[in-house]
Amino acid sequence: MNKVKQPSLIDAMIPVVTLMAMLATAVYLFSFDSSGGANQIALILSACVAMLVGIKNGYKWKDIEEGMVRSIGLATPALLILFTVGSLIGTWILSGTVPAMIYYGIQVLHPDYFYAASCLLCAMVALSIGSSWTVAGTLGIALIGIAQAMGLSIEITAGAIISGAYFGDKMSPMSDTTNLAPAVAGTDIFSHIRHMAWTTVPSIIIAMTLFLIIGLTQDTSGLEANLATTEQLLDTQFNVGPHLLLPLLVVIYLAYRKMPAFPTVILGTLAGVVCAALFQFDGTVALAGENNLSQPMALIKGLWIAMFNGYVANTDDPILNSLLSRGGMASMVTTVWLILAAMAFGGVMEATGLLNRLLQGMLSMVKSSSSLVITTLVSGIGANLVTGDQYIAIILPGRMLRVEFTRANLAPVNLSRALEDSATVTSPLVPWNTCGAFMASTLGVATLAYLPFAFFNYICPLVSAGYAWFNIKLLPLDEDTELTPQEV
Repeated sequence: MNKVKQPSLIDAMIPVVTLMAMLATAVYLFSFDSSGGANQIALILSACVAMLVGIKNGYKWKDIEEGMVRSIGLATPALLILFTVGSLIGTWILSGTVPAMIYYGIQVLHPDYFYAASCLLCAMVALSIGSSWTVAGTLGIALIGIAQAMGLSIEITAGAIISGAYFGDKMSPMSDTTNLAPAVAGTDIFSHIRHMAWTTVPSIIIAMTLFLIIGLTQDTSGLEANLATTEQLLDTQFNVGPHLLLPLLVVIYLAYRKMPAFPTVILGTLAGVVCAALFQFDGTVALAGENNLSQPMALIKGLWIAMFNGYVANTDDPILNSLLSRGGMASMVTTVWLILAAMAFGGVMEATGLLNRLLQGMLSMVKSSSSLVITTLVSGIGANLVTGDQYIAIILPGRMLRVEFTRANLAPVNLSRALEDSATVTSPLVPWNTCGAFMASTLGVATLAYLPFAFFNYICPLVSAGYAWFNIKLLPLDEDTELTPQEV
């Protein structure tokens, strides 16, 4: 019978260093296209390295395999949502919902404040429904389209969308991560939100200011003619009207009522199907392209194609064609591949004890209350990099560090805030993280391309670290709080 040996810090670092080296090489060789396959190979090969380290330490292949399967199983809801979002995008373009959002958005949003307005709009909706993914998959798609129509940067727009969406998600009592972090830390959600406001509100103010400065300093001359042409083409290609916004309202309402994401997106997709059938019939028949089919069957075929293979625009404007030729479940396959590879790597790291060893190594550097909070921030970011999932990045460091915060006489809200200021907000900045992969696929902008402009998502950890360094708003533990027997 093999005896399992506890991994050393060097053991734990070997697969991580391997992964970082391979990912850096992938980015060097393939640039923003590295998530199309190169990153997946890097993750799988690094998982193999972690397996070899685990086997060397006495772990059995069966245990490692079970760890991978368990980790991949955690990502199943995200994968289902990804596929359904692909269908939603295809049907919403076909139905005219996305074109209508672009059409009206062009009329309302001025280029000078477009980035700041996009951030604010996404923040408000995410705050009300508690889902950054839903915001990106609905408003985000339209805002990217408006930016392209205006000739603005889609990379900056994606950064504004993600900044606003994650601020709202992070501060909403209806968000799953906002409920998970205080549960792991051992505090209540409203104390958690109040404590988060100290770092989160200044961060979004800074981000909004940066987006406003960028918008006011850009050259927007000559855009009026292009926008008028785009509006005319949209009105010609689709039967544009405010009634086409119904699928968007359906999704927002269901999200507000706390219906789970998967059925919400499915019902939003079906709402798009109904709108396409009722209001865009000619476009559907043209999409099917089958003269030998009756109109009802051509309609069904067109809707079916939109759900699995997306919509293909055929206008006189190549930019508009590129903008509207999107969606379908098939468009998400590469992203699903990336998530599976990332979760396999994270599963091996956890099953072989390498991830816990990394976290223990970080704990050895804790010398004060400030360093404990900063270590938590680093742990959350590191767990996002290693495990590829924001939920694991909240749970693992939170579970391990909860006792340390008690021993340091720090209230649980300090831990829950640090977990959200790191694990939640940095998840979309990692290309192989479920959140980063989702945002890149949904918005059509590579993670590394929008990363420099997702201001809120990296300003927030820095602000949180600054609070810790200067001992600002680190609440002490209540005097009557004691360690439970399980925590001693």
